[in-house]
Amino acid sequence: MKRFVPCLMLALALVGLSSCKNRKKPNVEIIPVTEKAISDASSVWYADFDNFPAKDERSQLPIGVFDSGTGGLTVLEVILKSDYLDNIDGDLESDGIPDFRGEDFQYLADQANMPYGTYSSEGKADYLRELAVKDALFLLGDKYYAKSSDKRAKEKKERCKIIVIACNTATAYGLNDIRTLLDLSGTGVKVIGVINAGVNAAFDDILSSRRRDSLAVGVMATIGTIDSDAYRRTIMQVKKERVYDGYIQVVNQKGAGFAEAVDLEKDFVDLSLTAPRDTYRGPKLGDGPDDIKEELLDVYNFSFADNAVLYKKVNKKYTDFQLNSAANYARFHLVSLLEQLRQSPEQCPLKSVILGCTHYPFLLDTLKKTLDELKTYRRNGKLLYAHLIADDFTFIDPAVFTAIECCRALRDEKLMALRTRMGQVDAFISVPSYGVSTKYLQEDGGLTHDFKYGRPVGTEEITTVPVPFSKDNLNPDNLKRIQKLVPYTYEKIKEKIK
Repeated sequence: MKRFVPCLMLALALVGLSSCKNRKKPNVEIIPVTEKAISDASSVWYADFDNFPAKDERSQLPIGVFDSGTGGLTVLEVILKSDYLDNIDGDLESDGIPDFRGEDFQYLADQANMPYGTYSSEGKADYLRELAVKDALFLLGDKYYAKSSDKRAKEKKERCKIIVIACNTATAYGLNDIRTLLDLSGTGVKVIGVINAGVNAAFDDILSSRRRDSLAVGVMATIGTIDSDAYRRTIMQVKKERVYDGYIQVVNQKGAGFAEAVDLEKDFVDLSLTAPRDTYRGPKLGDGPDDIKEELLDVYNFSFADNAVLYKKVNKKYTDFQLNSAANYARFHLVSLLEQLRQSPEQCPLKSVILGCTHYPFLLDTLKKTLDELKTYRRNGKLLYAHLIADDFTFIDPAVFTAIECCRALRDEKLMALRTRMGQVDAFISVPSYGVSTKYLQEDGGLTHDFKYGRPVGTEEITTVPVPFSKDNLNPDNLKRIQKLVPYTYEKIKEKIK
């Protein structure tokens, strides 16, 4: 622990948080939804920040956390259970008391608009930026929809005193826009994103091992996060800030369909099927860089049980091959990352893989098992991947650093709730709004792909609304996964899920 503390404290000092003291207009681009939220009282997005609680009245307000789906509950779970700081003096040392004991939380899963990682590849990065700001506006606001059929938000809720972006893609594309919103709001509310947290955690791991040789850091994230280049840029920035002089090879792996599979999006995983379907949008067999390679099927070691792969064969040759379980997506993307490294000229030993999407820790056991298999995999009697995996390899979950940053920010601003009772969690999920035509809806009630990624920016149209978690809007299998993998969070929300 003593070796870990100095690196961690330095990392925290290097991570920037958004703050403001007035509404001086920043010298940055202001997107339409932000302009409306700040200055257009007639807009549905107007935030009325003039009536935001004064700083000395905010300590009892909840902490706001949002993600593109339920995957961000892995971050919330870490925050709720975290005990990294001394609750009396704030020193980086466990004291047996949860750091956020007594704090209330609001969680928003923007399920109706996920996957966020696809917007950039569809040429809709601007719409993704707008979605991130709208997520923040919901947490900063004081109303919500009781049900999707409501024509307007009329139920009262608390505003949030700090915002945590639990989504890597939303951090990559929307963090600066949310900072601009908060700068213009004059509230002084801060926002924390997960990317810097994950990178600093990776460097903590590197520095604690005292390594100064060449090594590789892998990043598994959504297409949008990888396309933004946010992780590579942040790794190079933090490498310089933390005076690390060894060579670092960054290996990016686009996790096409991985997050969607965790959330059981039907275009990627449909547990009711026994045969391939035309609507499948996940990885397919082929020779392209993002394809499933038939010659690597023994390396992927996919499970075929319970229709986890849907396929067709003609003359013993696959003519169709569709992944149909989150575990198989996890296997495919980790093997693909190692294959990238194996095919690269550098071939530096892989020190860590940053799980750059909040959905991925749900499959951590599968990822660890797959890595162990790769360490011992032989082809023609020769170990194929063992030399590419460092003996002290580790998976990095950015949630730990995110929790610490959030707690420190609240302590610095004297905004800790300091309640004697245990904190509560109010969880919301977005669903298609009442006004959306049925022609834009899938059979399961979700938005069609073309409508979801075809919407224009800057309009007054409300196509999705946040409502409380319920059995009507949570897939039963997803709810079981939540209960199993984030049990502490589940205990906080189960009584409210009706």
